[in-house]
Amino acid sequence: MHSSHDASKPSRTDASEPAAMPGRVELIALMAMLIATIAFSIDAMLPALPAMAAELSPESPNQVQLVVTIFVLGMGVGTLFTGPLSDTFGRKPVVLAGCGLYIVSAGLAAQADSLGLLLAARLVQGLGAAGPRVVVMAIIRDMFVGRQMAQIMSFVMIVFTLVPALAPSIGAVLIALAGWSAIFWAFVVFATVVSLWLFVRLPETLPRAARRPFSTSALLSAAREMLANRVVRLSIAVQSLVFAMLFATISSIQPIYETMFDRADSFPIWFGVTALLSASGSVVNAMLVVRMGMRRLVSVMLTVQVVVSAVMFLAILAGLAGDGLFAMFFFWQFVAFFQVGLTIGNLNAIAMEPMGHIAGMAASIIGFIATVAAVILAVPVGLLFDGTAIPLTLGVLVFAIAGLAMMAGMRRAETDGH
Repeated sequence: MHSSHDASKPSRTDASEPAAMPGRVELIALMAMLIATIAFSIDAMLPALPAMAAELSPESPNQVQLVVTIFVLGMGVGTLFTGPLSDTFGRKPVVLAGCGLYIVSAGLAAQADSLGLLLAARLVQGLGAAGPRVVVMAIIRDMFVGRQMAQIMSFVMIVFTLVPALAPSIGAVLIALAGWSAIFWAFVVFATVVSLWLFVRLPETLPRAARRPFSTSALLSAAREMLANRVVRLSIAVQSLVFAMLFATISSIQPIYETMFDRADSFPIWFGVTALLSASGSVVNAMLVVRMGMRRLVSVMLTVQVVVSAVMFLAILAGLAGDGLFAMFFFWQFVAFFQVGLTIGNLNAIAMEPMGHIAGMAASIIGFIATVAAVILAVPVGLLFDGTAIPLTLGVLVFAIAGLAMMAGMRRAETDGH
């Protein structure tokens, strides 16, 4: 039993839950590890792409990039259902079911002897990962309100940002020790440990009295209401474009380091440095968003992306080479990752503003549409890889210009009162 004055324990919205809650530090670590599963599942794969291509798809190595994007596609589709399902069955069963699906499919992927089987396993693995992705937010919302909730989420995200910095290096070590399949066995071990931790230490945070029946009609009705609002529609479209820039960059970046710059061995280090530097985007956003506003920050960041991508694209066309071009590409890569911290959260907030009465479903629908649309846009950019960064930088340039045009449309829609 703990009193409400015990600062080491999180406060609860439901005081009737008899089981003891973990301490605040343990809770933050557990939630961070659940969300970190996603970044680990994407970024640890990047050093393995050449070995996978050689073994499973030697005739068309570009197709191995789909190992990254099809996982994201599965996660996007799962996002539509995991939130509403956790409102019906409780948070723990949905997270644990998702983790179970993730673990089984990771084991199948480790033993895949064809690219088709590997991609099918990765799709299902992504569906499983949607459980932790969505339900962690719901668990924190169940347990905290207002500034406390924002503070806990900030701590979780700080831990989470370290994972992309470390994941490629961990992946490279595992490949060196036991081949690319070792990465999937690492996913199995990681997810099993975190699932057991959750099962043993965290009580259910959604009491039965607060649960709601799952309703497809309510989901469709929420989607219709959201898509009828022009500002919400445009915000989701711009979010899709920003995610498309991110996914296209993640898919193509390792092959670019290997073929264009001959830096495959040092890729995990460069990627880690970029991840750590670009994590400051969220901090910069927190400092500027009250003064500048969400819409203006998004537009400024997209303008920067247009300029940097145009310069990078022209530098490659002009035949610039060597360390100078690599330095430019590293800066371009930093901007591509940094911009996420100044755009995605703001675009999410813009889309959610008029949808407070259906917030849970709105979050699921936004995540579903933005992620799936982004994968559809990003996959062709990755498959067009030609040994240079031309397809990637041109693709990101086009997406950023389209995003800027849509932000202008959003301003007009708000002026017109639609």
